[in-house]
Amino acid sequence: MWTVVYIAPNQVMADMIKEYLEKEGFLVMLRSMGVPHLGASAQHEILVPEAEAEEIQELLQELLGNGN
Repeated sequence: MWTVVYIAPNQVMADMIKEYLEKEGFLVMLRSMGVPHLGASAQHEILVPEAEAEEIQELLQELLGNGN
């Protein structure tokens, strides 16, 4: 099962986080949120396998430095 670990403000940020996590060896999936016509400027959910969610959230806290 996939779990949301972070909501990125736009596709650029989501892609950067996805690339970072994949380089660390994790499976990552992105899902656009909100109104479809917003495209890349819409928020994006970052989803990971549930079993890895806690470890990934810790990595994201270090990477982003804001407690998300």
